[in-house]
Amino acid sequence: MDLSRLHHLAVEAMRSRGLLPAFAPTALQEAEAARHAGPQRPGDIRDLRHLTWFSIDNDDTRDLDQLSVAEPLAGGAARLLVAVADVDAMVRPGGAVDAHASINTTSVYTAAGVFPMLPEALSTDLTSLHEGQERLAVVVEMVVQPDGGVAASELYRAAVLNRARLTYERVSQWLDGADAALPQLPQVPGLAQQLRLHDALAAQLRQWRHQRGALNVSTVSARPVFEDGQLVDLRADEKNRAKDLIADLMIAANGATARFLSHRGFPSLRRFLQSPRRWDRIEALAASYGTTLPTEPDAVALDHFLTRRREADPQGFADLSLRIVKMLGPGEYAAAAPAATHLGHFGLAVSDYAHSTAPNRRFPDLVTQRLVKAALAGDPPAYAFEALLEIARHCTLQEDNANRVERQVLKAAAGWLMQDRIGETFAAIVTGAAPKGTFVRTARPLLEGRLVRGFEGADVGDALQVRLLAVDPEQGFIDFERA
Repeated sequence: MDLSRLHHLAVEAMRSRGLLPAFAPTALQEAEAARHAGPQRPGDIRDLRHLTWFSIDNDDTRDLDQLSVAEPLAGGAARLLVAVADVDAMVRPGGAVDAHASINTTSVYTAAGVFPMLPEALSTDLTSLHEGQERLAVVVEMVVQPDGGVAASELYRAAVLNRARLTYERVSQWLDGADAALPQLPQVPGLAQQLRLHDALAAQLRQWRHQRGALNVSTVSARPVFEDGQLVDLRADEKNRAKDLIADLMIAANGATARFLSHRGFPSLRRFLQSPRRWDRIEALAASYGTTLPTEPDAVALDHFLTRRREADPQGFADLSLRIVKMLGPGEYAAAAPAATHLGHFGLAVSDYAHSTAPNRRFPDLVTQRLVKAALAGDPPAYAFEALLEIARHCTLQEDNANRVERQVLKAAAGWLMQDRIGETFAAIVTGAAPKGTFVRTARPLLEGRLVRGFEGADVGDALQVRLLAVDPEQGFIDFERA
């Protein structure tokens, strides 16, 4: 199966789930007009272009949403600044681009390519924090204590300049002491010190959350590998030290943003993960490893169990993580009144959390950015609480639809890859068990299929041996039986 056939499948899958695979001509025209006009730079922003800002992302990413920079303070504390691309400056509320973004609510990442939430004239050009380009940003400034707690924070608008565009793989190798070349190091004074300080800050922030029950999981996702336009493999896209670094910084910035809006008396969109409904299944899983968990959901106890399992079986930890993640269930968006205290995130062990650091890719982040800018300007909230209720519902729905499209296209690619392996046996984990069917995920290659025989009694998180029965690449069907 080549990319063109996969792309056609992706387009049809998006349409069937209420997602727009292409921009309306008016949206493209509006984006081009905005790109040619450029952003209007207001007079009330800080000029921070002189700082040693840098980005870390995938090597093929072109829509760069965040930069960061830090400085040590007395007593082991540090000041951490996270700059988020000011997408709102180029996307007019109520315009054609905004309309498309509000329908899809997210970029869709498929094996056939990316369907961006914003036209590329913006997302990969004028609203992307490219190296060497001056950009407007919303900055989250935090004082991080030696124990990883955020002692103080403030938000403001600023002009920034990306000094170095770095990649996860190379930074991770460099931090691990491998012989990984970072050509920007001799070109950007102080960059090496920034990377080491960031690595230390991320570890402190992570430790602070883990002490409060942030879950120490490590899942993997499938990355299609193409050669000359043909699919040749599905490989695990695993976490590394640099990815963890950025994740820890973004969690801190998202928390500070949620608290800022609450303190200003503004409603907000929160990312919410309730306590597990299937805690009994998690208890049973831990018991199978000889660990007794409390009868009520307890994030600290669960994280202690996960930490011990990571140390005891690092090779099998990704599979265990997947089982736990499936039992926890998906996160969702929720509208929060200014004084809301009940919308925490169980997996991250934070009580205030609002997606805000990827406005090129997620509509909730753009909504949050507009709320922040209104608060900074002394204006009324950009969205009423009732509007946020509907936005939260729609964003949760569309996120689920986008995930389903991504899985469907990946399964089509996987079906083509597996059509010559009928009858082979694979180790698998049950990822879904419902009246509509039981689904499993194999580790090598990394793919998901349906358990059509021997599914009786199988539940989410169970480890099984399965045999490949049949595939239909066009329909994305991969059928297994219990071996």
